[in-house]
Amino acid sequence: MVAVNRSIVLASRPHGEPTAAHFRLEESRTPTPGEGEVLLRNRLLSLDPYMRGRMSAAKSYAEPVAIGAPMVGATVSEVVASRHPDFHEGDVVTAFGGWQDFAVTKGQGLRKLDPEAAPVSTALGVLGMPGMTAYTGLLTIGQPKAGETVVVAAAAGPVGSLVGQIAKLKGARAVGIAGGPEKCAYLTDVLGFDAAVDHRTDDLPGALAAACPDGIDVYFENVGGAVFDAVLPLLNDFARIPVCGLVSGYNLTELPPGPDRSPVIMRAILTKRLTLRGFIVWDFADQEEEFLSEVGTWLREGRIQHREDIVDGLEAAPEAFIGLLKGRNFGKMLVRIA
Repeated sequence: MVAVNRSIVLASRPHGEPTAAHFRLEESRTPTPGEGEVLLRNRLLSLDPYMRGRMSAAKSYAEPVAIGAPMVGATVSEVVASRHPDFHEGDVVTAFGGWQDFAVTKGQGLRKLDPEAAPVSTALGVLGMPGMTAYTGLLTIGQPKAGETVVVAAAAGPVGSLVGQIAKLKGARAVGIAGGPEKCAYLTDVLGFDAAVDHRTDDLPGALAAACPDGIDVYFENVGGAVFDAVLPLLNDFARIPVCGLVSGYNLTELPPGPDRSPVIMRAILTKRLTLRGFIVWDFADQEEEFLSEVGTWLREGRIQHREDIVDGLEAAPEAFIGLLKGRNFGKMLVRIA
């Protein structure tokens, strides 16, 4: 057993964009599992935008990371020692192991993985929390129908890319919004989206309107800001908007300048009879088995595609996470710890 456990802890709370200075690499003794506990060696770490919220002390749906505590995060981990009857040395599991080499758990929330069924990395992406976010948010709230137009922001990411592909499987027209020509080409040429719009274009509202000549029936919101401003006028009557994330505003320290646009938004909600619903993926925890079965089948049959962006080394996590918030990743962002 390696005697040292490296962890990346939250050194201070950022005001605005996080930097490397807000993280600190620490070393401690590898923990020993007690009765009923499991010692995990984390092999893959998932990096996700929600982690920015956990760095803040502001009230939210989950407790913030404490200063000096390891950053939170889902992992693919190997059981290296067990005093729990349901887990044995060598088992590969998903866990919430955090930004560290080792973690001790009482076994709650662990899910055993079969490396023969699918690459274990998919348990953090297309068959993990991001995939379930796309599946449950789109189908439960968005409820796309054949012939409708579904638009998704951050469409080249792990959530958005699956949203568009599921929309196509349900007979809808899929339009993705992404950053840069390479990502837009990926959406149409590889994933089969009907159209892709570069949010960096000089005329985003005009480009989006051209891509959605019949308006928008479902808008899966991951970004907010200028992207939502471009979407709002195109929403059809009775459009549904699952609100999954607002990454454009995660680093804001004050409200954006300009006039109060809430009357415009509220009027659109009223006159177009829009449905907007924010959600957290575990609101739909009872759909997990259905999600794993259906999306797992689609994946094995080649009906959906996925992409991963992997960096090596625990020490690379802070810069990779900072880049994630700026849209530098291309696909599901993972850290290969060991």
